[in-house]
Amino acid sequence: MGDQVSLATTVELTVVIPCLDEARTIGRCIEKAQRFLTENGVAGEIVVADNGSTDDSRSIATRLGARVVEVERRGYGAALFDGVRASHGKYIVMGDADDSYDFSALSGFLTELRAGADLVMGNRFKGGIAPGAMPWKNRYIGNPVLTAVGRVLFGAPVGDFHCGLRAFTRDAFEKMDLVTTGMEFASEMVIKARLHGLRMAEVPTVLHKDGRDRAPHLRPWRDGWRHLRFMLLYSPRWLFLYPGLALMLVGGIASILLLRGPIVVAGLYFDINTLLYTSAAIVVGFQLVSFSFFARILGIREGLIPEDGSIEGLFKFLSLEVGLVVGALMIAGGIYDAIASVLEWGATHFGALQPSTVQRAIIPSVTLLMLGSQTLFSSLFLSMLGLRTRPTAQQPSAAANAHP
Repeated sequence: MGDQVSLATTVELTVVIPCLDEARTIGRCIEKAQRFLTENGVAGEIVVADNGSTDDSRSIATRLGARVVEVERRGYGAALFDGVRASHGKYIVMGDADDSYDFSALSGFLTELRAGADLVMGNRFKGGIAPGAMPWKNRYIGNPVLTAVGRVLFGAPVGDFHCGLRAFTRDAFEKMDLVTTGMEFASEMVIKARLHGLRMAEVPTVLHKDGRDRAPHLRPWRDGWRHLRFMLLYSPRWLFLYPGLALMLVGGIASILLLRGPIVVAGLYFDINTLLYTSAAIVVGFQLVSFSFFARILGIREGLIPEDGSIEGLFKFLSLEVGLVVGALMIAGGIYDAIASVLEWGATHFGALQPSTVQRAIIPSVTLLMLGSQTLFSSLFLSMLGLRTRPTAQQPSAAANAHP
């Protein structure tokens, strides 16, 4: 225990390199990192987080003086997480083991960290991309699109969302509480840093052609979709709330207009059939809005999204009792419309009615009944999610096996 405290106070920088069968390049990465530490007088260490290599990666790293941490859980994120947890530095730099990043050029990252940045991202588009270092679909489609999505959804002030070379403080790592084990780890780090209000900075970074003699572990389309999916799931507002509110607004306005009678717009005739679709838009929109609250509360409970005071306020304002009353009123309105329609039908001795007359009364009734039922059950489900429960015992994570 005393040795760990001593190391934590003397090691300023740890370079963490995730590794899976990188015998061809891991040595060069370690030597460059060692050169940076020596030439700049930085008290540091190099940790290789090995994720099940079957080649000579581990023996090469050990021979060159790096500390090898064996990570049993497979995945890019799992390797990095366990590597960081096994490190001793106040600051941590992470980078790939394929020699695509120059570990001897870390001055900009360390300078930003010393100046108070919590997370320092490399930017390959500012630093330069060597010929053949990045496939065209990654350079002109994947990375720009994912970065743009990240900036819109989360306001992240970075221009290269998925640069593999980045640095952060140990305190920031603990605050981010990263949980993913795959490639999504890179996205989660930036998103969590933004959601926690951590200070972020960028450093121009050169991307070199990797030194592998085989295909990279990255699968552009598959992993690109995983990153996009992850960002959307982390933003219930954009995925559910805003589309749901838009559907409810458009559907509600159109339904009110159509309840008065047919309308003509630019020579197009809209009547009962359109009313059916606008009512459906209201119902689907309501479901999406409900999902946004479900997803956000679940994300907070599972540690995916930071605590949000607005959720506590939501439970105080939209209590179970309020939801039950509102749902019951909607159902009552639907039943009232249904009874009115039956009475109107009875006035004709239950004979034939004009289809438009019946549908213009029945569609709102059905819509209110559906919305009322959804409000009742959504309120019950939200109250279940909002129940305070005692904390369960945390299962200790498997300790990483470290080799000096």
